Amino acid sequence: MDFLEFEGKTTEEAIEEACAHFQVSPESLEIEILSVGSSGLFGLGRSKARIRAALRAEGEPEVSILPQAQEVLEQLLARIGESAKVSARQEDDRLSLLIETEDPGLLIGKQGQTLEALQYLVTKILAKQTHRKVRVVIDIESYRARHNDALTHLALKYGEKVKRSGRPITLNPMNPHDRRIIHLALQADKDLKTMSRGEGLYKKVVIYPAKKREGQEDAANLT
Repeated sequence: MDFLEFEGKTTEEAIEEACAHFQVSPESLEIEILSVGSSGLFGLGRSKARIRAALRAEGEPEVSILPQAQEVLEQLLARIGESAKVSARQEDDRLSLLIETEDPGLLIGKQGQTLEALQYLVTKILAKQTHRKVRVVIDIESYRARHNDALTHLALKYGEKVKRSGRPITLNPMNPHDRRIIHLALQADKDLKTMSRGEGLYKKVVIYPAKKREGQEDAANLT
């Protein structure tokens, strides 16, 4: 595979130069980022982004980006001064990164928000570097399995409460993953329905009876 070097103000511009040269889309190229470039201070010391690119042979499998994902997470942890060990494995189309640290609570954060932020950053950085759609899952001491079990228990508990009272219950705002766990936990219960309400990333899940009792207010009109 013959690689050529390309430059640009940003890595995106350098990749565009490579695509124009080979007259293909980024997915058809094997790309290695040599330098992300720098704008310098007050325009001084500016450096260009540099990449190496070559045509990927037809039918050639994509090179695994698992080591790159592991490196991105390790660099993020180092930047925030967190001493931790990162291990990685690939499960189908998912890149699983496991963090081992003496203070897991710090990286998990309140309701897993810090862990979610790390996962979001790694996913975005990796997608930008590789120009590939990636699915990254970061975990610490099996937190996600324990968290999913807790959400399932919560859904079942409130589901029973709704069936006893006949009145809807609105849960606190949740991210898409957590809402999905709630919906899945109750989807087989013919006496209950669930719906997400709100705007933005964090929405509330409403659990309500499948059949309204006489005089019961519609769940969609609840606040």
